[in-house]
Amino acid sequence: MKMIKAVIKPERFEFVKAALEENGFTGMTVTEVQGRGDQKGITLEYRGGHMTVDLLPTIQIEIVVEYDKVERVISTISEACRTGKVGDGRIFVMPVERVIRIRTGEILQEAAMGGTFGQLSPNPVEFTTSVEDEEMMVWLDLAKAGQEVKKEGGQNKAGKSVLPAGKV
Repeated sequence: MKMIKAVIKPERFEFVKAALEENGFTGMTVTEVQGRGDQKGITLEYRGGHMTVDLLPTIQIEIVVEYDKVERVISTISEACRTGKVGDGRIFVMPVERVIRIRTGEILQEAAMGGTFGQLSPNPVEFTTSVEDEEMMVWLDLAKAGQEVKKEGGQNKAGKSVLPAGKV
């Protein structure tokens, strides 16, 4: 598995999104970011003065795909973004070690297994906590066991017991 990260001009995003969807790549994470590359910003004229803006708004797209789809994603993004001018953007390709579904802890892919996206490990990931607070640990143990947590004092707006400031 590889993560493809593309940093592109905001005005090209809708073209990229449409091209990716057309090629069957619908899952992506999109973030508005700022950055600068070879162009080192732009100079604007404002009220008779010049102002340099060295961090320009850009869009960052992240997509995780199987190895055999990497080149297709790269060419799709490149074709949708290329204007031939400085600032068209960059594409980065990085390895993905593991993909874990947070809800269940299932390993969807692990590089060491040589698996493909969508394969599930028979063993869910065990989550651990590094909470040092003794009262918090007691509360977590009760919650894991499915027991109701009671506290001396009040309840939240939903009528549920809240994490105690004093005793559990």
